[in-house]
Amino acid sequence: MNKIPRGTLQEQTFYEQVGGEETFRRLVHRFYQGVAEDPLLRPMYPEEDLGPAEERLALFLMQYWGGPRTYSDGRGHPRLRMRHAPFTVDRAAHDAWLKHMRDAVDSLGLAEEHETQLWNYLTYAAASMINTAD
Repeated sequence: MNKIPRGTLQEQTFYEQVGGEETFRRLVHRFYQGVAEDPLLRPMYPEEDLGPAEERLALFLMQYWGGPRTYSDGRGHPRLRMRHAPFTVDRAAHDAWLKHMRDAVDSLGLAEEHETQLWNYLTYAAASMINTAD
């Protein structure tokens, strides 16, 4: 029986398949470039510098998709809904978030199957953060 060599696509995590840390950092950086100019989303970030928020999202996404566990090592369980509870996340915020994330995903030039898998997760995650009726 032929064994599949180590390191082949079947063994790689999504994180590895799409290019690892560099890909997720590019995604999140592009996303926050949009957020920085967004009149609805920008006020949700109390820090003057979006760098810490960018770092947290990059580390979370890397961990979620099979990369290093740096996020949990530093912040514990993600508890996304709890962490977003102090903010009013309505349909307009959801739509704005996805607009910037769509631009960021498109900028990566991923293979269609990876783009679809990533986008499906992001749309699910965005919908689950809504905590205020329109």
